[in-house]
Amino acid sequence: MDKKPISHFLAGGIIGGIMILYSAIIIILDQTMNKSMGWISFVLIVLLLAYFVREKGNAEGNNLKFGDLFAYGFKTTAFITIIMLAFQVIYNLVFPDTVDKLLEVSRQTIIQQQPNMSDDQIETALGFTKKFYWPMIIGGTILGTIIQGAIASLIGAAITKKNPQTPFQNV
Repeated sequence: MDKKPISHFLAGGIIGGIMILYSAIIIILDQTMNKSMGWISFVLIVLLLAYFVREKGNAEGNNLKFGDLFAYGFKTTAFITIIMLAFQVIYNLVFPDTVDKLLEVSRQTIIQQQPNMSDDQIETALGFTKKFYWPMIIGGTILGTIIQGAIASLIGAAITKKNPQTPFQNV
């Protein structure tokens, strides 16, 4: 019996759900400022998306070309991006103190890394961060997810076995 291909909406929904669950765990454990957790998130998206691209190729009898597999992965990425963007917006609206926590962590980081900065310079930097918080959240989520998805789509398309049929092979 042939495997039914998973749609890019279903694959994106599964990956998006897993990423939201991962984000919730990070938030609960108060590890949102831990950079290594961001790398784990990156690896998780890449592995999951590459897996779904490979599964798509296998379900189609490995008759898809590289471009078709990449397109599937990128469509899936677009849906993941929408899910993650919605999560970020909802999370930041439900927990508005997130920006204050970020500013406090930023203040401590500046004080540690730039001990010669004056209080006015620190306040200017933090004011810039607060002013552009939403564009950074939205832009960062979109750009970050799309870059991760493009990398994963390339990997998934590259590792999937391909033997596309031409129309003349069936004659």
